[in-house]
Amino acid sequence: MPFLSETLARVSPSPTVAVTQKAMELKAAGHDVIGLGAGEPDFDTPDTIKAAAIAAIEAGKTKYTPVDGIPEVKKAICDKFLRDNDLHYTPSQITVSTGGKQVLYNALLATLNPADEVIIPAPYWVSYPDMVRLGGGTPVIVETALENGFRLTPEALEAAITPKTKWFIFNSPSNPTGAGYTRDALKALTEVLMRHPHVWVMTDDMYEHLVFDGFEFCTPAQVEPGLYDRTLTVNGVSKAYAMTGWRIGYAAGPEHLIAAMRKLQSQSTTNPCSISQWATVEALNGPQDFLSERCEVFRKRRDLVVEALNSAIGITCAVPEGAFYVYPSIEGCIGKTSARGTLIDTDEAFATALLEEQGVAVVFGAAFGLSPYFRVSYATSDALLAEACRRIQTFCAGLN
Repeated sequence: MPFLSETLARVSPSPTVAVTQKAMELKAAGHDVIGLGAGEPDFDTPDTIKAAAIAAIEAGKTKYTPVDGIPEVKKAICDKFLRDNDLHYTPSQITVSTGGKQVLYNALLATLNPADEVIIPAPYWVSYPDMVRLGGGTPVIVETALENGFRLTPEALEAAITPKTKWFIFNSPSNPTGAGYTRDALKALTEVLMRHPHVWVMTDDMYEHLVFDGFEFCTPAQVEPGLYDRTLTVNGVSKAYAMTGWRIGYAAGPEHLIAAMRKLQSQSTTNPCSISQWATVEALNGPQDFLSERCEVFRKRRDLVVEALNSAIGITCAVPEGAFYVYPSIEGCIGKTSARGTLIDTDEAFATALLEEQGVAVVFGAAFGLSPYFRVSYATSDALLAEACRRIQTFCAGLN
């Protein structure tokens, strides 16, 4: 009898974590590697947030807290939703977990039964399908296209819905493409969902504050109030506030769903870190001016990377609306051979050869459910980005 659970066979290790780990190992071994795989801002956590955490430590706020968040952080989250999204929630509708990933996982594990389906547009964040499988459900992948800006069409959403559909997972701006949905584009999707009252909406808004060129972020329950009672609006402080290591994600939704997620969390991790919760209170309530300043830095990096990648032979790179990723097509590289003789027959082969021959670590498109592409995270310095793009251009020029 096998020792390991059969459940484990339904999932794969995170490809983004694997790429980052491999790049770190190569660097440690003395290789010249530029890592563009990690979805992590290179900015430091703002000083006001760090000071709030230190103050919490000095005040002895280091004990267990309520399972899914202290009252102060729940109030700050309610205030944030009202201020930024015009959504009214009470603390009983809020859950706080150890990162946004745990919020999503709790919701899926608390609601999915065998045969339940979850619609996931591709390309998708790598963890969505595996979390659905761990919950016993079936991911239904709906591909988008570069020609549509990697945005799901209402027709494709309508065609994917069946009587078994329980959730629709929505992410804007998107990881890995950076694609954002305008209010009109999102309204077209919510109109489809309003015709199917058995489908719930799980919206991942983690990149809400990372948008460019005047793009106006909006979220499904904000655009269509009729979805309020069957929407879980997920967010966190990791990306915008450069708090990835603090591990705080949160969500708002119907009380009975939040209670179910709290029950599950009470038997897994219990409360998120008490110090991180007090830091989050300051993040959400404190100064917000740095958000636009950092957005401008990311926009300039985006423009640098898009221009450089579009100058590489065989690559086509769209201009994203937000986040800090680009998702270039390598259709023009498929079938060619690298300078060292590697056949580029898949985007994984492209990424592997690029790392081995030019020392640039990217994540291949198949990991996100749509090929032939690769993801670049431009959350690093201009100098490293410029050098990485130069190496990518060299690699592509050497294909024959």
